[in-house]
Amino acid sequence: MRIGVVTFPGSLDDRDAARAVRLAGGEAVALWHGDADLKKVDAVILPGGFSYGDYLRCGAISRFAPVMAEVVAAANGGLPVLGICNGFQILCESHLLPGALTRNEHMHFICRDQKLRIEDNTSAWTSSYDAGQEIVVPLKNGEGCFVADTAVLDELEGEGRVIARYLDVNPNGSLRDIAGIRNKRGNVVGLMPHPEHAVEELTGPTIDGLGFFTSVLTSMVNS
Repeated sequence: MRIGVVTFPGSLDDRDAARAVRLAGGEAVALWHGDADLKKVDAVILPGGFSYGDYLRCGAISRFAPVMAEVVAAANGGLPVLGICNGFQILCESHLLPGALTRNEHMHFICRDQKLRIEDNTSAWTSSYDAGQEIVVPLKNGEGCFVADTAVLDELEGEGRVIARYLDVNPNGSLRDIAGIRNKRGNVVGLMPHPEHAVEELTGPTIDGLGFFTSVLTSMVNS
């Protein structure tokens, strides 16, 4: 299965995401922000980093990249898309996911190993986990505070679209401890922590993040 990894100017974790795809058993395909071509991939990852220097708002410029027009159209057609950290911000700016990611509540960049609980395992990117499973993956962000109005938050909760929640400590002030969400169809997922940094024992801190990448491969085989 071919999984595209988009590189924007300022992307930092595109190679890590590609490595995670390969470790999961998929073929990583490099996609460039300036090309309106998804190269017939079966899924897309928008990696972490500081695309376009995070000018204006995080992800606000990236949403207008030529590749994003193709990503939005494909996602609306059912293509699995995962946005990690900056990728999550881009998905919100592109209106593929609701809400927004704002400056951390304590106004500081944070980098730590973070415990999460997988709340929903019905999405294309979480099916390898058990609902309620606790995992540990790295977190690193300065604008990771997920916000939305009460109606949107209630809708996300009521429809089971919160895919992961922070445990033990809320590192950035995200409302209702939300670490990740999905769209209604379940093919688009945004996650603030970094599962691609937890896919092999050599670099750790766990291999708990690998499930996000094996999940999408499994979902494509079963679709």
